[in-house]
Amino acid sequence: MTDLLGAPVVPVADDEDARMTARALAPLLEGTATVSLVYVVEKAGGAADKASVEQRELHAEKAFDAFEQTLDDVAVPATVETEIVYDTDVVEGIFGAAAEYDATAVAFVPRGGGTLLSLLTGKRTERLVTENDLPVVSLPSPES
Repeated sequence: MTDLLGAPVVPVADDEDARMTARALAPLLEGTATVSLVYVVEKAGGAADKASVEQRELHAEKAFDAFEQTLDDVAVPATVETEIVYDTDVVEGIFGAAAEYDATAVAFVPRGGGTLLSLLTGKRTERLVTENDLPVVSLPSPES
Protein backbone atom coordinates (compact mmCIF):
# COMPACT_ATOMS: atom_id res chain seq x y z
CA MET A 1 0.00 0.00 0.00
CA THR A 2 2.97 2.32 0.43
CA ASP A 3 3.18 3.35 -3.23
CA LEU A 4 -0.58 3.55 -3.63
CA LEU A 5 -0.96 5.80 -0.58
CA GLY A 6 2.32 7.67 -0.95
CA ALA A 7 0.53 10.82 -2.14
CA PRO A 8 -3.26 10.40 -1.89
CA VAL A 9 -5.89 13.06 -2.36
CA VAL A 10 -8.36 12.76 0.50
CA PRO A 11 -11.69 14.56 0.22
CA VAL A 12 -13.44 15.55 3.44
CA ALA A 13 -16.98 16.81 3.90
CA ASP A 14 -16.93 18.08 7.49
CA ASP A 15 -14.99 17.72 10.75
CA GLU A 16 -16.65 14.41 11.71
CA ASP A 17 -15.91 12.94 8.27
CA ALA A 18 -12.34 14.25 8.52
CA ARG A 19 -11.73 12.58 11.90
CA MET A 20 -13.21 9.28 10.68
CA THR A 21 -11.14 9.39 7.49
CA ALA A 22 -7.94 10.21 9.36
CA ARG A 23 -8.50 7.27 11.74
CA ALA A 24 -9.09 4.92 8.81
CA LEU A 25 -6.13 6.20 6.80
CA ALA A 26 -3.57 6.54 9.61
CA PRO A 27 -2.57 2.84 9.87
CA LEU A 28 -1.93 2.75 6.12
CA LEU A 29 0.34 5.79 5.94
CA GLU A 30 4.08 5.86 6.24
CA GLY A 31 6.05 8.85 7.50
CA THR A 32 6.97 9.80 3.94
CA ALA A 33 3.36 10.12 2.82
CA THR A 34 2.02 13.46 1.67
CA VAL A 35 -1.74 13.70 2.05
CA SER A 36 -3.52 16.32 -0.03
CA LEU A 37 -6.67 17.08 1.92
CA VAL A 38 -9.42 18.55 -0.26
CA TYR A 39 -12.70 20.21 0.65
CA VAL A 40 -14.91 20.86 -2.36
CA VAL A 41 -17.28 23.80 -2.23
CA GLU A 42 -20.06 22.94 -4.64
CA LYS A 43 -20.92 26.08 -6.56
CA ALA A 44 -24.46 26.48 -7.82
CA GLY A 45 -23.44 27.44 -11.37
CA GLY A 46 -25.34 30.73 -11.56
CA ALA A 47 -27.96 30.01 -8.89
CA ALA A 48 -27.70 31.17 -5.30
CA ASP A 49 -25.20 29.14 -3.28
CA LYS A 50 -26.40 27.17 -0.24
CA ALA A 51 -24.07 29.06 2.11
CA SER A 52 -21.70 32.01 1.88
CA VAL A 53 -18.13 31.51 0.76
CA GLU A 54 -16.94 32.58 4.21
CA GLN A 55 -19.13 29.96 5.90
CA ARG A 56 -17.86 27.25 3.56
CA GLU A 57 -14.22 28.25 4.11
CA LEU A 58 -14.70 28.17 7.89
CA HIS A 59 -16.34 24.73 7.56
CA ALA A 60 -13.37 23.54 5.47
CA GLU A 61 -10.81 24.85 7.97
CA LYS A 62 -12.58 23.02 10.80
CA ALA A 63 -12.46 19.81 8.77
CA PHE A 64 -8.76 20.30 7.96
CA ASP A 65 -7.95 20.96 11.63
CA ALA A 66 -9.90 17.87 12.74
CA PHE A 67 -8.03 15.66 10.24
CA GLU A 68 -4.61 16.96 11.25
CA GLN A 69 -5.39 16.75 14.98
CA THR A 70 -6.53 13.14 14.58
CA LEU A 71 -3.28 12.21 12.79
CA ASP A 72 -1.34 13.97 15.56
CA ASP A 73 -3.31 12.07 18.21
CA VAL A 74 -2.30 8.73 16.69
CA ALA A 75 1.29 9.93 16.05
CA VAL A 76 1.31 9.61 12.26
CA PRO A 77 3.97 12.00 10.93
CA ALA A 78 2.54 12.43 7.41
CA THR A 79 2.76 15.75 5.62
CA VAL A 80 -0.69 17.25 5.09
CA GLU A 81 -1.45 19.83 2.42
CA THR A 82 -4.91 21.42 2.32
CA GLU A 83 -6.93 23.00 -0.45
CA ILE A 84 -10.42 24.34 -0.82
CA VAL A 85 -11.68 23.59 -4.33
CA TYR A 86 -14.61 25.45 -5.91
CA ASP A 87 -16.50 23.47 -8.56
CA THR A 88 -20.04 22.90 -9.78
CA ASP A 89 -19.39 19.14 -9.56
CA VAL A 90 -17.87 17.66 -6.39
CA VAL A 91 -16.44 14.57 -8.11
CA GLU A 92 -14.83 16.64 -10.87
CA GLY A 93 -13.41 18.94 -8.20
CA ILE A 94 -11.82 16.00 -6.39
CA PHE A 95 -10.25 14.58 -9.54
CA GLY A 96 -9.13 18.05 -10.64
CA ALA A 97 -7.27 18.38 -7.35
CA ALA A 98 -5.85 14.87 -7.78
CA ALA A 99 -4.44 15.84 -11.18
CA GLU A 100 -3.03 19.09 -9.77
CA TYR A 101 -1.26 17.25 -6.95
CA ASP A 102 -0.14 14.33 -9.15
CA ALA A 103 -1.87 12.05 -6.64
CA THR A 104 -1.22 8.33 -6.39
CA ALA A 105 -4.86 7.63 -5.44
CA VAL A 106 -8.04 9.10 -4.04
CA ALA A 107 -8.79 7.71 -0.58
CA PHE A 108 -12.05 8.19 1.30
CA VAL A 109 -14.47 6.59 3.74
CA PRO A 110 -17.87 6.17 2.07
CA ARG A 111 -20.70 7.64 4.06
CA GLY A 112 -23.68 5.46 4.80
CA GLY A 113 -27.09 6.00 3.40
CA GLY A 114 -29.72 4.34 1.34
CA THR A 115 -31.20 4.89 -2.06
CA LEU A 116 -32.64 8.29 -1.15
CA LEU A 117 -29.25 9.65 -0.07
CA SER A 118 -27.70 8.20 -3.21
CA LEU A 119 -30.28 9.97 -5.36
CA LEU A 120 -29.81 13.25 -3.51
CA THR A 121 -26.02 13.18 -3.75
CA GLY A 122 -25.95 12.23 -7.41
CA LYS A 123 -24.36 8.88 -6.58
CA ARG A 124 -21.03 10.55 -5.83
CA THR A 125 -19.45 7.43 -4.35
CA GLU A 126 -20.31 5.44 -7.46
CA ARG A 127 -18.93 8.21 -9.65
CA LEU A 128 -15.72 8.40 -7.61
CA VAL A 129 -15.12 4.73 -8.27
CA THR A 130 -16.20 4.57 -11.91
CA GLU A 131 -15.40 7.93 -13.55
CA ASN A 132 -11.66 8.19 -13.25
CA ASP A 133 -8.30 6.94 -14.38
CA LEU A 134 -6.77 7.00 -10.90
CA PRO A 135 -6.95 4.29 -8.24
CA VAL A 136 -9.64 4.90 -5.64
CA VAL A 137 -9.22 3.46 -2.16
CA SER A 138 -12.44 2.98 -0.23
CA LEU A 139 -11.36 2.91 3.41
CA PRO A 140 -13.28 0.93 6.01
CA SER A 141 -15.20 3.00 8.50
CA PRO A 142 -13.22 2.88 11.77
CA GLU A 143 -14.81 2.16 15.12
CA SER A 144 -15.76 5.43 16.80
